[in-house]
Amino acid sequence: MRRFVERALAKSARMNEEQLRALLQALAEENGRLEAALDSMLDGIVVCDRDHLPTIYNKSAERMLGLAGGEPSERPVWLSVADREMAEFLRDTLEGEESVLDREFELEAPGGRTRIVAASATALVSRGRIAGTLLHFEDVTEKRKREAQLRRAESLASLTTLAAGVAHEIKNPLGSISIHVQLLKKGLKSGKPLNPETVDRHLGIVTEEIERLNKIVVDFLFAVRPMDVELREADPCALVREVADFLRYEAESSGVEIETMVADNVPRILLDKRYMKQALLNLAKNALAAMPEGGRLAFEVAEKDGEVLIAVSDTGTGIPEEALPKIFEPYFTTKESGTGLGLTITFKIVKEHNGVIDVRSRPGSGSTFTIYLPVPQKDRRLLPWRDDGGPDKADRRDRA
Repeated sequence: MRRFVERALAKSARMNEEQLRALLQALAEENGRLEAALDSMLDGIVVCDRDHLPTIYNKSAERMLGLAGGEPSERPVWLSVADREMAEFLRDTLEGEESVLDREFELEAPGGRTRIVAASATALVSRGRIAGTLLHFEDVTEKRKREAQLRRAESLASLTTLAAGVAHEIKNPLGSISIHVQLLKKGLKSGKPLNPETVDRHLGIVTEEIERLNKIVVDFLFAVRPMDVELREADPCALVREVADFLRYEAESSGVEIETMVADNVPRILLDKRYMKQALLNLAKNALAAMPEGGRLAFEVAEKDGEVLIAVSDTGTGIPEEALPKIFEPYFTTKESGTGLGLTITFKIVKEHNGVIDVRSRPGSGSTFTIYLPVPQKDRRLLPWRDDGGPDKADRRDRA
C-alpha cells in the first residue's frame, strides 16, 4: 500500500479531481481496514511519536489502560493512564529511552476485578530511523492462573512420589531397628548376663539406623518445603573455587585430582551462595563416588550467550543411557547408599535460581553436569538519536 501511495503522490500533480477523489477513497478504505484490524486485537497497542504522544491506540489498550481525560493524543501517554504504577513505568521507560519486555502489573478492571497485564516497550523504526516507541500490552491473567494450576498439579504429583519414596526408604532402617531391639529383649528375657560387646554392637546398629532415618526426614523436608532463596549479586568463580578448596583434601585422599578452569571476565550473577554451594557439593560428591579408583574432578566456569555456565565433570563410571531421563526424579539412585534425593534437591536449587541443569554421560567415560544461570540484564536503551534523526551507526552495528 505504501508503494501505491508513493507512486500516486508522484503523479498527483497530473491527476484530475476524479482521480484524486478515488485516491482519497482508497486511502480511507485502507485506513479503515487497519483500524478495524487493530481494534479487533485482544492485545493493546499504542504507538507514540518522538514526543511520547500516542498517535495510534486500539480499543484494547484504551480499555486496559483506562485512557481518559480529554484527548489522549494531545499529551504524553502516561498522563492519560489511570493506574499510577503503570503511568510511572511508562514515563520512566519512554523518557529513559529503555526497551522493556513483559513487565507485569496488576490493574483494576471494570467491575472491581484485578487483571494482570504484561507491558512491553520497543523502538518504532521506520525506514531505518526511530520514529517513536511501540507499546504492547497483553492480559496474562488467565495464563498465570493456568500456570499456577499446573504448578499445583505438579507439586501434588511430586509430593505423592516423595511420600511414596519416604515410606519405602523408612521401611529398611525401621526393620533393622526392630530386629536388633528384639534381639536385645530376647537376651534380657533369657536371664543370662548379656555380653557388653553384643549390647554395644546392637545399640551401635540402632544408632546408625536412627541417624539414617533422620537424614531421610531432613532431605524429605528440604525437598518439599519452599526455599527462602535470597538472590544477591555474587561472583560465581569465587564460589566454585571455594567448593573446590573445600573438597580438595577428601578428593586427594581418594586419589582424585581436582582441576578448576575459570574464564576471564565472567560477570557477577544473582546467587544464594548457601544453596548454590550445596548444589555444587551434591554434584561433586556424586562425582567422587563415581571414581572409587581415583580420577579427575573438574570445575569449569564460563559465559556464553547471556548465561553463566558452571560445569562439574568427572572421569568416573558414567551413567547408563536408560537412567539419564530419571536421575533428577525423587529417590532414583544408581548408588548402593544414599537417599536418592541429592540430584532432586540440586535440580530444585537451580530452578529457584531461574536456571537449568543438563547432564551428558557415557558409561565408562564419566559425566558432566552443567548448570546454566542467567546473567542479569541491564536495562537496554533504545537506539540513540543522531542529529539527522536516525539511529547511531555504531549502535546499529552492535545490535546487528
